[in-house]
Amino acid sequence: MAEIQVTIDISQPPEVVWADIEQLETHVDWMADAESIAFDGDQRRGVGTTMRVLTKVGPLQTTDVIRIVGWEPPRSMAVVHEGLVTGRGEFTLERRPPGTRFRWAEQLRMPWYFGGPLGGLVAKPVLSWVWRRNLRRLAARFE
Repeated sequence: MAEIQVTIDISQPPEVVWADIEQLETHVDWMADAESIAFDGDQRRGVGTTMRVLTKVGPLQTTDVIRIVGWEPPRSMAVVHEGLVTGRGEFTLERRPPGTRFRWAEQLRMPWYFGGPLGGLVAKPVLSWVWRRNLRRLAARFE
């Protein structure tokens, strides 16, 4: 299992950051690895929302099936990954004057054809780099 955590400080308060990230369909605007998002059904916010995210990192591509399992505005959003890559993830927003400490934590299991546990070891530094870049793109939305 690959355990990954990245953080960034954002100049705006949690309520402002949350108002942006709760719009799940806009995550492709700041997540470079997310090519597209398609929702299952009409629900677009909150616990129970399910989406299929076409994800691409280098030459690897998969459809990440994500279900929202935690939704506590403006503090946290938790997901389970139910596609080929499985696991749990969470965004946590903590008030840190003058703004927000944003934490992105994931616990992911790679399928055997992505190398299983060994693939997770290889993926960890790559995904950490990609997600740090994503968080810089998110923070830039507030500057």
